[in-house]
Amino acid sequence: MIKKTFLFLLLAFGLLNVLRAQPVQDKSQLEKEREDIQKELKEIQGMYDKVKGQTRQTLGQLSVLNRKINLQEKYIGSINKQLKMIDDDIYLSNLEIYRLNKQLDTLKAQYARTVVYAYKNRSAYDYLNFIFSSSSFNDAVKRIAYLKSYRSYREKQVNTIFETQRLIAERKKQQLGRKEQKNVALQNQTKQVQELAIQKKEKDAVVSKLKSQEKDLKKQIAEKKKRDRDLQSSMDAIVRREIEASKKKAAEEAKKNAITNPEINPTTNPATTITNPTRIKTVTAKPTVVFNTEADLKLNAGFEGNRGRLPWPVDNGYVSIHFGRYVIENTHLSGDNPGITIATQVGNAVKSVFVGEVVGVYNMGDGMAITIRHGKYFTTYSNLTAVSMAKGATVKTGQEIGRVGKDDYGNSGQIDFILMIERKNVNPEPWLRR
Repeated sequence: MIKKTFLFLLLAFGLLNVLRAQPVQDKSQLEKEREDIQKELKEIQGMYDKVKGQTRQTLGQLSVLNRKINLQEKYIGSINKQLKMIDDDIYLSNLEIYRLNKQLDTLKAQYARTVVYAYKNRSAYDYLNFIFSSSSFNDAVKRIAYLKSYRSYREKQVNTIFETQRLIAERKKQQLGRKEQKNVALQNQTKQVQELAIQKKEKDAVVSKLKSQEKDLKKQIAEKKKRDRDLQSSMDAIVRREIEASKKKAAEEAKKNAITNPEINPTTNPATTITNPTRIKTVTAKPTVVFNTEADLKLNAGFEGNRGRLPWPVDNGYVSIHFGRYVIENTHLSGDNPGITIATQVGNAVKSVFVGEVVGVYNMGDGMAITIRHGKYFTTYSNLTAVSMAKGATVKTGQEIGRVGKDDYGNSGQIDFILMIERKNVNPEPWLRR
């Protein structure tokens, strides 16, 4: 029996040390995560409330519902993390209470032995006899010091027992608090799961209506495809023009360098240059790099260094259509977005996400578009009104360049935000601040 108890204690305390050593997510960080999710859920719900009563369903409505569901699932996941942390705390606390109780039993047993010993030797004669039976004066002093130390030891035993009892009572009180926290978290979890079920039903209703309006939806997607093609064509023309201008500038600089360095003749083969009849000097040709001026390289490094930290082009909004291929649920309809479509309020300020130069301001028929060059990076903001920038203007990060225009149905506002690295479209979302 004693061996089994010892083995259990050994395993329990070993597990206790392992759990203590495991990295646990900071509770304040977890609380902040839940607060941020709740804040975004509130913003999303406010935007959806303005469009959910419409009889005509749109891709934006489906997108916002998907976003709500994702956030709701994330919020429930955060609650599950909280519950796991509480369970871990309760378990560790139980192990600690068990350890303290075992320690208290040991302390009481030790103190009981000292009490019995003191009782058996309670006669004052025994103490005097113990001192006077010393072989020398120094021995007597040592025996007196021993008796004082023994008395101090007994007092310390009593204090340790009281302190251990206090710690046990404190741990049990903390256990009650943690169990109450767990009950509150479980109630919140149940509430959020019910809310998620309601949101999924709401989404199913929207998907069903979208499917019944498939013909109209097909037309909506076709209009977007045409608008995207026109926008992409305009951007490609601007990027080609900027690349040609950069190459021309690089060629002019190379020509100037050739004049100042007579060893390199620009009219000869760039790979080899003959410097005298008997010796051939090999010159390695440098690869062509677009946008390689000092200012461009600085902008490139700055833009790349801010990946994941660039500000959003609007203060409040959500991605209604993500980058790349998208498929409408329960339909055969699909599209391909060259950037991201952001739903927001009509008239909201649209801002540049980074310093750069305006290289294009053009009319897309149903709104204006602005393209800004940041070294080899290009950002385009489409479906704007009240454009406040002209071609050639220099803009700063966060500077207003226009205002948000209406969406296709005039229900709310939206802009298309596109990011290109030279001629290649890339997903802007990983570059924007979370």
